[in-house]
Amino acid sequence: MELQQPAATRGVPAGCPMHTQDFAADPHGTYDRLRAFGPAGPVELAPGVDATLITDYQAALKVLQNTTDFSRDPRRWKALNEGRIALDNPVLPMMAYRPNCLFTDGAVHLRLRKAVTDSLERLNIGRIRRDVEPIAAFLIDQFSERGRADLLNDYAKLLPLLLFNRLFGCPADIGDRLTGSMSAMFDGKDALRANAELTACLMELITIKRREPGEDVTSWLIQHPAGLNDEELKDQLVMLMGAGVEPERNLIGSALLLLLTSRSTARGAGMLTEEALDHVLWNNPPIANYATHYPLYDIDLGGVHVDANTPLVVSFAAANSDPSLKDARQARSKGAHLAWGAGPHACPAKSPSQVIALTAIEALLNALPDLTLAVPEEELQWRPGPFHRALAALPVRFTPTPGTRVAAFHAPAAPAPQSARSQTAEPPRVPAAPAPRTEAKPARKGFWSSVIDLFRV
Repeated sequence: MELQQPAATRGVPAGCPMHTQDFAADPHGTYDRLRAFGPAGPVELAPGVDATLITDYQAALKVLQNTTDFSRDPRRWKALNEGRIALDNPVLPMMAYRPNCLFTDGAVHLRLRKAVTDSLERLNIGRIRRDVEPIAAFLIDQFSERGRADLLNDYAKLLPLLLFNRLFGCPADIGDRLTGSMSAMFDGKDALRANAELTACLMELITIKRREPGEDVTSWLIQHPAGLNDEELKDQLVMLMGAGVEPERNLIGSALLLLLTSRSTARGAGMLTEEALDHVLWNNPPIANYATHYPLYDIDLGGVHVDANTPLVVSFAAANSDPSLKDARQARSKGAHLAWGAGPHACPAKSPSQVIALTAIEALLNALPDLTLAVPEEELQWRPGPFHRALAALPVRFTPTPGTRVAAFHAPAAPAPQSARSQTAEPPRVPAAPAPRTEAKPARKGFWSSVIDLFRV
């Protein structure tokens, strides 16, 4: 049965496109128009990829928590199974089946998720914070003498890349390829090539870690009693890195933008970093639309008909801005928003993600307290894509300062107790030599491949 367009929605195209620059510039305008359909409305995620987007908070919560009527397994996707979705469609790397805990149900999901949560629990939050600080110092040193920077591409993008390469025990050359292909997948660029490159470099990482395990998330997954095979290991890593690197970049960037723009208003002048992060999670969550479910049978969702085995996408951003949540939004109740998801597939890395963003932002603002936007806010561009809310750049100006912060982290910290010692728990040892930008010779290495050598233990 085809979803009919009610008279109240004239002017709203059937299948509102979510892959255009117009949507990237004003996603909430699209969400508002879709509300005329009811708790969900028809969208086009990419050319030829139709879906139903949930914009109502209560409907989103019910679907996220309902394991009886909805499946997360995209092998049910009718249009894909019938060959109506091209295999090079840009959203397939983000939507097609992988044997990880994001795209599975029931006992399989429980087994895979336990391997992930148990491995993440071995990370020490306090030590993660102390891992972030020297990486932040190094990156700030690279642009602090210029008096200008692009905080997205010079900082918010690179910090999670370096940190996650470290947390996952990723050799620098593999890290270059991995992070490049992951970014391409989120942007929907050359999807088949990006997916193939991502698979190849992760299989190399798994081979290395099976032979030479370390104190890192990859090794812990390999060693887990769940006994994950190589394909399962590869796809848990895809999920973890995809849910960590790109969203972390967007969370840091959006919170920095809010802090910089709020300084010019009396109401926002005293905004704390924690408040800015919570505001972003409510209003512009880094993963804005995802958590695709497939109804097991034709279903009525608050008056909206949804066919069995068709994509039903949860809009965390639209649900959070549901007009019925006015009181909760004004109070900014941290337990109410859906930025971290809900139900059995809720994000397992909520605490580490917030610690990383908080530490990265405070390190930057403490080092460069007079940061200001270099362009009017309305001139900033947002990267198109149906799933994320992502700035393209964040140009700033500030008083130039010497790039000497990294030297403060030269002296190694006292060793952790043997039982708690791990690669992720030891602060990076940074040499006191001058910053490599003044000494480095031209090489074929990627940027972070060269930088990460400084943080090896």
